Amino acid sequence: MTTASQGNDRIAAVVYGSETGNALEYAEEAGRALERLHFLNIVQPLDALEPASLSRFNFVIAIISTTGQGDLPANARLFWKKLLRKKLPPDHLQNVNFATFGLGDSSYPKFNWAVRKFHKRLLQLSAQEIHPRGEADEQREEGSDATWVPWLVSLQQQVLIRYPLRDGLHPIPANVLLQPKWLLSLDADHAVKDLEVLPDGDQEAHPVNGVPPSGGDTTPTERGHDRIAHPSHPGSHRISVQLEENTRLTPLDHWQDVRHLRFSGVSHVEYFPGDVLTVMPENSSKDVEQVLELMDWNQQADQSICFEPTGNVLETDFYPRSLITVNQRCTPLTLRKLLTYHLDIRAVPRRTFFAMIAHFTEDPMHMERLLDFTDPKYIDELYDYTTRPRRSILEVLQEFHSVQIPWRWAANVLPELRGRQFSIASGGSRKHTSEGRTDFELLVAIVKYKTVIKTLREGVCTRYLAEISAGINLEVTLQKGGLNVQRSEAARPVILIGPGTGLAPMRSLIWERYEWQLKMADIHLGETVLFYGCRSKKADFFYREEWDSLKDKMPLKVFTAFSRDQKAKVYVQDVLKQQSELVYDLLHSQDGLVYVCGSSGRMPKAVRAALVDVFRSCGNMEESAAEDYLQAMEKDGRYKQETW
Repeated sequence: MTTASQGNDRIAAVVYGSETGNALEYAEEAGRALERLHFLNIVQPLDALEPASLSRFNFVIAIISTTGQGDLPANARLFWKKLLRKKLPPDHLQNVNFATFGLGDSSYPKFNWAVRKFHKRLLQLSAQEIHPRGEADEQREEGSDATWVPWLVSLQQQVLIRYPLRDGLHPIPANVLLQPKWLLSLDADHAVKDLEVLPDGDQEAHPVNGVPPSGGDTTPTERGHDRIAHPSHPGSHRISVQLEENTRLTPLDHWQDVRHLRFSGVSHVEYFPGDVLTVMPENSSKDVEQVLELMDWNQQADQSICFEPTGNVLETDFYPRSLITVNQRCTPLTLRKLLTYHLDIRAVPRRTFFAMIAHFTEDPMHMERLLDFTDPKYIDELYDYTTRPRRSILEVLQEFHSVQIPWRWAANVLPELRGRQFSIASGGSRKHTSEGRTDFELLVAIVKYKTVIKTLREGVCTRYLAEISAGINLEVTLQKGGLNVQRSEAARPVILIGPGTGLAPMRSLIWERYEWQLKMADIHLGETVLFYGCRSKKADFFYREEWDSLKDKMPLKVFTAFSRDQKAKVYVQDVLKQQSELVYDLLHSQDGLVYVCGSSGRMPKAVRAALVDVFRSCGNMEESAAEDYLQAMEKDGRYKQETW
């Protein structure tokens, strides 16, 4: 085991913009890669830094995901706003060297838009690019790693050329275990002194050596190298709610269990269509017991633990902080609670997980196989072993039973358990009660299926939601979504395309528009047209009674695509083309808007193709002109997509 050189002539920053935590994971991996090249480095969300501070580093690596309508994630928007100041001189970043990598999904119209505009702005301010930008596509069969792995290898090579090591110093080999900055400890006297638990279970973080803790973003999903906490974002609201209703909407003999959940909060909180509720799941006690048994951690499982730094925290500004949001149920913190509430033992493991656990086996065959999964040449084998069958960390540990992770390393080896985001399905009068409480309604498909290897898979969060009963209290986080619905749109027609649980934000918007109609007597509400797709009218035509009732109260049309109710499968894109004249009139003649929500992948692309076909056929346009018209709608904010 080793630690990187502490010389201060090699310093770098890895900054990220992360909505769900993916960019954070890649940033942490980049930080470890730089540590092997003997760089001191920080891993921070963009909002933790000032643009002018970037020049203090030899170079900066920015890893940014795209959210909403081509937006930067919440923990990068303040930094982005500062970069856009008109008063900044064109040479403001002339002493900054940088490389950028984007995480995107090509089913979105604005694929990797955030990293592209960020990259462009750095160049406009005279920053120097040291390595070509990388852009990952989650739609690729091997996922983002197919682009990330070779990009990171190439970056390391370029860094060594530009910043050569002094004579006698060599890169730390991949087979050498890096010393973590924090380990778990049984000694309560070594608890982190710069964190204090607040009465509501949150923590107050104080500066270490004059460096503020993550700027304005000490978010639980953003944890640096060794950080753990609950997910939230700048501007988000953590709310205590009670589950009032948990109703299965699909028949018991239907292949999928879909739930309508209603939560109620004590205070009055405002939210809008497209906003999301983040729910923190719990690992099952059965899974936790299996990990404790496999790793031989039962002796320490219920003893009080804390985080202990392995080095001198005050030695350098670059020492990462160990953060943990201690809820009342986790006080005092124990290894069992850590596994239950904070560490994801059912996640599909990433390549870095195999690299780490290979250090904790003495079985040569197991070690060889684990290291094979870390080799960029075998990325397809890793995909076939992990992503394709959705094999979990727990299953990997069961299969490679010789692996024995030291309990003190648990938080460094096992990934963070993140909250799951769900689009809110309530809007208008359904948001608040007469007593002043706030209701949040969700439409949730319970993830439960058999994989290609015939193994049952369950989603950690949806399993948890399926099991909890009315009356239970829990904490959720409310976050602004990316649809950016405006009341000024009330008079304009809207086309809502939401198959499956993509119906949730569409339902919210329909109820919101109905409320606008009641409160804005001077404005004639524009037509609302819903295109909804599911398998069967009988099994999963959700909220049908509501649509029948609302049709008599507001200008609402509902068109359905029941894909399995007839021999030939019919999808929402087919029904769009069937209603081409109406669609063309609302969008072209009446300047209407389109909202698309639901599963990413084929559906958004098929919907776009259908709309282009509508413009081409009804508007007598060439294919290129029809494409240009749809792109103009996107640019004007008239075509908005939120898929997952």
